Amino acid sequence: MQFTRAAARTALIACLLAGCTTVGPNYTAAPDAAPQAAARNRFLRAAGAMAQAPAARWWESLSDPVLSQLINDALISSPTLLTANARVAQSRASLAASKTAALPAINTSLSAPYINVPGDLLGGSNGGRNEINAFNLGFDAAWEIDLFGGQRRKVEAATARAQASEASVADARVTLSAEIARTYVGLRARQAMQTLQGRQVRIDSVLTSLARERLQAGTASAQPVNAAEAQMFASEAELAKTGAEIVVLIDQLSVLTGKEPGALDVLLQSPLPVPLPPENVSVGDPATLLRNRPDIRAAERQLAAANADVGVQIANRFPKISFLGILGLGGQNIGDVFDPGNIVGLALPRLNWSIFDGGRAARQVDVAKGAFAEAEATYQQTVLVALQDAEGSLARFGASRVAFARHVDATQRAEKNVQLQQQRLAAGTIGRTETLNAERQSLQMAMAAAASQAELATAFVAVEKALGLGWQAQEPSE
Repeated sequence: MQFTRAAARTALIACLLAGCTTVGPNYTAAPDAAPQAAARNRFLRAAGAMAQAPAARWWESLSDPVLSQLINDALISSPTLLTANARVAQSRASLAASKTAALPAINTSLSAPYINVPGDLLGGSNGGRNEINAFNLGFDAAWEIDLFGGQRRKVEAATARAQASEASVADARVTLSAEIARTYVGLRARQAMQTLQGRQVRIDSVLTSLARERLQAGTASAQPVNAAEAQMFASEAELAKTGAEIVVLIDQLSVLTGKEPGALDVLLQSPLPVPLPPENVSVGDPATLLRNRPDIRAAERQLAAANADVGVQIANRFPKISFLGILGLGGQNIGDVFDPGNIVGLALPRLNWSIFDGGRAARQVDVAKGAFAEAEATYQQTVLVALQDAEGSLARFGASRVAFARHVDATQRAEKNVQLQQQRLAAGTIGRTETLNAERQSLQMAMAAAASQAELATAFVAVEKALGLGWQAQEPSE
């Protein structure tokens, strides 16, 4: 059977026309995992919060330049983000490679072998040697026609996975900015606590001295001395523990911002107040959350990739047509390489179809469909967890505001009690011990208020993280 040029052209055109077919399911959109939440114009637990769109650079609303500097530095040089960006580069390279797989592959070769053999090996009788020169220049090209769209589905999957990796970088930015803010709040809270604990140690030391004086004067037993000393030692232990925690948190912030431990000592060793959230906090609505959360977008892109993988496996069940072309020039002299009369050409169309494989290809389709079902369930779970995260953080933030206000009230009442006790001490109606005990109680209230303030700031950070904020802004605002 002779394969003419006309027949080859006809076959090629038919294959190209058939190449418009793309088997497998076409991806449209992710399932509506939370229709009721998406339809609401506000969160259920957002009492006291505003429904306006929240700011991307939420940390600037805390009005703390040091915190803003730390986060801005980290978003540029943190190893966590550098690692995530490296994964994006890998996924983009994989995408580029998958796109080139549909193009013809062309190779070239040039050879000039020299052979020197005994003459009798070539049938000679003179016993001499024969020299053989050969010069060859060749080109070969291979091209597989994407007859049923398998390669196009591979590009779809690679594109979706590259987009998922980009969303993962955004998610890393969200997590990093929130982690720095949470750690920074913890640092400032412990610095405030260190100051209060230092005052408490001094009060406990005076109370212990007064108890010892009464014991020596015979007006009191040893029991008050033991109690006062135990209280003083416990306060000193807490003060030492807090000092170590401050060092750990400063070093943690150094690492989070891509610096060595100790690099931020000068910047952070001086105490500053715990930053307070703004009076009005904008949280947007659930629909905005579903658009903003990078982890939701990453899960949706993984779902799209899994859908394309199904098409890849379905296409593998159909025939594959490829073309191989070879073009060569050669001869015994170097000039033969450039002689058109020495051209040798070969065109070879090939059909490859696994007619019987024991059901292996069909099972691979089932595997891909199972992976798609898993990705779909993962997406739905990601959406529900994101909504739960947002609602829960909003509830804790609202409760933290109320608790902080009550702790402030308690601290103010305790301070008033100290003033009254000092007036009674001046009037001679009570002793110094009673006044110091009132001051110690006031310090306890102040410590509780400081802890509550830190909880409020941490709850605010959790809200912003739950809303998926912090990944949009690449550069500090003007």
